[in-house]
Amino acid sequence: MAVDYTVIVVYLAGMVAMGWWGMRRAKSKSEFLVAGRRLGPAMYSGTMAAIVLGGASTIGGVGLGYQYGLSGAWMVFTIGLGLLALSIFFSARIARLKVYTVSEMLDLRYGGGRAGIISGVVMWAYTLMLAVTSTIAYATIFDVIFGMDRALSIILGGAVVVAYSTLGGMWSITLTDMVQFVVKTIGVLLLLLPIAVVKAGGFSEMKAQLPTEYFDPLGIGGETIFTYVLIYTFGMLIGQDIWQRVFTARSDKVARYGGTVAGTYCLVYALAGAVIGTAAKVLYPKLPHADDAFATIVKDELPMGVRGLVLAAALAAVMSTSSGALIACATVANNDIWSRLRGAVPKDKPEGEVHDEVRGNRIFILIMGIAVVCIAIALNNVVEALTVAYNLLVGGLLVPILGGLLWKRGTVYGALAAVAVGGLGVVGLMAWYGILANEPVCYGLLLSLAAYVAVSLATRPTDAAVLAAWRERLAGRGAEDEPESAPAPLPG
Repeated sequence: MAVDYTVIVVYLAGMVAMGWWGMRRAKSKSEFLVAGRRLGPAMYSGTMAAIVLGGASTIGGVGLGYQYGLSGAWMVFTIGLGLLALSIFFSARIARLKVYTVSEMLDLRYGGGRAGIISGVVMWAYTLMLAVTSTIAYATIFDVIFGMDRALSIILGGAVVVAYSTLGGMWSITLTDMVQFVVKTIGVLLLLLPIAVVKAGGFSEMKAQLPTEYFDPLGIGGETIFTYVLIYTFGMLIGQDIWQRVFTARSDKVARYGGTVAGTYCLVYALAGAVIGTAAKVLYPKLPHADDAFATIVKDELPMGVRGLVLAAALAAVMSTSSGALIACATVANNDIWSRLRGAVPKDKPEGEVHDEVRGNRIFILIMGIAVVCIAIALNNVVEALTVAYNLLVGGLLVPILGGLLWKRGTVYGALAAVAVGGLGVVGLMAWYGILANEPVCYGLLLSLAAYVAVSLATRPTDAAVLAAWRERLAGRGAEDEPESAPAPLPG
């Protein structure tokens, strides 16, 4: 295991070093929060794929493959579909807005700032729980690698992510995510996938050993697939963690093209995880928990060195999602909640205040990071926590966000009604049906849509000046970023 330990330690040290290097580039709010809005297609594609394919997509995706066979790919597959839909239909418009958060987009579209604060609280809760659940996954990985205590594992993994995220913001996260994308591609797709299939005797042996439903594309169940679409496909369209990556694109064309490449990669990754899980079912038919399949096949079937690289790939998957959720959580907390509680920050900032904004965002990442680690240590039922977060996100925010992009008759009162009715409806329905039930998000969406349309039609249309300013921003005009002080963009 000495070689495996060396691979992991070098990887972790490299992540912190990337954070230190990124700190030198992050000299303005734009550089710190959205990497100066100048990522090219190669880096944009890699980092976008890295953030959406986290521990749940890797360890959980293999576990679903172990439990359901090839249809276990559907969870990650719907994530890829959501990213494709975002990239093809919405990313160009989102990139041209030149904002930092989803709530800023709502303020621009509806005017008055009333929709932003409520949506900011909902988005903050979602990103916080996403960061927490990603951080908890360190316990599984470090237990496999070092046999480490759960709390210590969470502290170690969380400390590395908080360190490089706090130092360099989105530049550090972008650089580390690009490394993590390469490590995941090599570790999972190029090494673990073929080795697992060969160890299981090939596809013919897998078909001979397992029931036919393991190879049924819809074996996981139509209702489950529909729920995945509602939660993950729609969640990809509106999450702050995803939008903040769209904001890093150099142009709307990069956002559309790069996101399409990343979404296609997700579809391949989804199938790979399901095949690995299916192979693990042949090799270890009686594991106590399906999510143990990834760790078991890595420990028992991979040679030294390769095992370390694949474990680094799993660590990369968790870290990419964790860091993306952390900076999203801190950005929303600082820009959408704290700044509003303190009073609106003037748009024309005095010269020299840019660096103070970087320091303020850095402090918020550190505070949110410490909170995430503490909650992760205390929390047990992560599935329920993440389900609540996604249900609130989709049930409360999907309609006013997409409505604002697609329907000019939508009003601020319609948006507020949609957030309130959809959010409260989801909470009430989860209390009635159960947190893990499928009905809350379905009915919550319908309630939100009904409220949005009814209240928008019953109230005065959005002011013409607000809509004119909105159209200017959608066209890529009328937004001024901070003066750039960092060096030229990285290639790609």
